[in-house]
Amino acid sequence: QTWICLHEGEEDMFVAVALADHHGHEEADACHKLSEPNAEFALTLYKKLDAHTAAGKNIFYSPISISAALSMLSSGARGNTRSQLMSTLGYAALNQTQVDNGYEHFFHVLEHHQVNQQLAVGNIVAVRTGFQPSQQFVADIKQHYVGELLNVDFANPEEAVAQINKLIASKTHDKIKDMVKDLDPGTVMMLLNYVYFRGQWEHPFEAILTSKEDFHVDESTTVQVDMMKRMGSYDIYEDNDNHTTVVRLPYKGNTSMIIVLPDEGKMKEVEDGFTMERFQHWTQSFFKNNVDLSLPKFSISAEASLKQILQELGVTDAFSDAADFSGLSEDIKLKVSKVSHQAVLSVDETGTEAAAATTIEVECMSLPESFKLKLNRPFLVFIVDSSTETILFMGKINNPTAL
Repeated sequence: QTWICLHEGEEDMFVAVALADHHGHEEADACHKLSEPNAEFALTLYKKLDAHTAAGKNIFYSPISISAALSMLSSGARGNTRSQLMSTLGYAALNQTQVDNGYEHFFHVLEHHQVNQQLAVGNIVAVRTGFQPSQQFVADIKQHYVGELLNVDFANPEEAVAQINKLIASKTHDKIKDMVKDLDPGTVMMLLNYVYFRGQWEHPFEAILTSKEDFHVDESTTVQVDMMKRMGSYDIYEDNDNHTTVVRLPYKGNTSMIIVLPDEGKMKEVEDGFTMERFQHWTQSFFKNNVDLSLPKFSISAEASLKQILQELGVTDAFSDAADFSGLSEDIKLKVSKVSHQAVLSVDETGTEAAAATTIEVECMSLPESFKLKLNRPFLVFIVDSSTETILFMGKINNPTAL
């Protein structure tokens, strides 16, 4: 989730998003116009979040959800406020209509690819009882961002917090429960954008093989983890020049988890040299191999306050009295007070959440001898849409035992 707080004096908005497999020229075109800038923005965000996160802490977020939330906000912005948002998102060469159409296609595609996985994304516009946002803005949110309108009594903050948190919990299957901690009674509006993903591994791990093992957080810290094990055929790539091994673990459906494991002591070097071109090179260089895989079970929840990061990236007017959200409301002068994001990931033998599944895999005997890959030190993780290589979630697992 990501939330953006708007202020009259005081307002709130909320945000997060994700995507899947695409068909049709028009859809593909609209999606591809966004995919490259979204990938670049994902990486820019990672580097900023890493700089703002204490050493040894996990990083996890949904870059596409943040992009969609800010795009939604941009549709109600005008002038400099909009151009700063568009520029930061990497959409400077596009107009708002192209961006809106791109997201409309993403959401449309999502709805039609729900076989074997759950990937729920949506937007809620929560408005103070009596406040009338621009009809055009509400229509745009409904058409392009599958948005729904919700009336909330912000004058009663405790009740409003409970109502909004209950809604977010229901939309994220109770994975995110207490996103909004408090609200100012002067809140006029909140944009809520949520993402929920539940995938089942195409090839589940056998729980009976899971055992306690050491995970080396850093040179002086070792923790005990439940290490899952599986021998099977996976897409893998060893990038010796860049001190890293990359493996793809497919979920049923259109998504995969891509894990980047730097060589011992090389995490910083890999992060410093990380570009979207390199990521693309890895995903295009995969080859099938028998892999003796050891992956820790983990469940993490990471929260980030994005206001300072966005200001550093050039989104300044939106947070100041210079903000122009006249496309959202002509009567009341609004500005953004906060942007928060929360993402949750749990990985176990069956996938990202408990789900019973049995598959029998026939190993290809002609493959070279198995490649041993033990994830017992910090690694980068990406959950991507396989057809468009859209990054739904990404992060760094420094310590699988830290919640």
